[in-house]
Amino acid sequence: MDLSRFSFGATSAVTSSLALLIGLNQLEVPKLGILGALLVIAFADNIADSLGMHIYAESKSKSHTRLSTISNYLTRLGISLLMIAFVVALPLDYAIAVSVVFGLAVIAVLSYLIAKSYGMDTNRVVAEHLIVTGLVLVASQLIGSSIKALFS
Repeated sequence: MDLSRFSFGATSAVTSSLALLIGLNQLEVPKLGILGALLVIAFADNIADSLGMHIYAESKSKSHTRLSTISNYLTRLGISLLMIAFVVALPLDYAIAVSVVFGLAVIAVLSYLIAKSYGMDTNRVVAEHLIVTGLVLVASQLIGSSIKALFS
């Protein structure tokens, strides 16, 4: 399986959506505002990233750019919509917790499959990617907390 068609979209959707959820939650943004922001990420930012990836791929080589762009878009959209469903269906604190567990699982499984396919140390690759993802989440929480402290 060619994971390159899904890896960027999955990683981007997980990190962007979780960062937004955590950062806005620190600012005590109401659930409706968080849903609106997630929908913007799911559609507008998704299209922007997919277009950027498409143009970059075309600048390197013409092969498979359309398929990669569509795969990236659909992967990002699917993951983003699932996190939106968590926010709609669950109390916000639970939705964030479920989204974090789901997102980290996506990163871990994707990292494992990539490492395995290239004969790399799976534990090291998974740990490295989870640590970076964790840093993004901590940074998002710190940014939200700092903005709240500075402007409240």
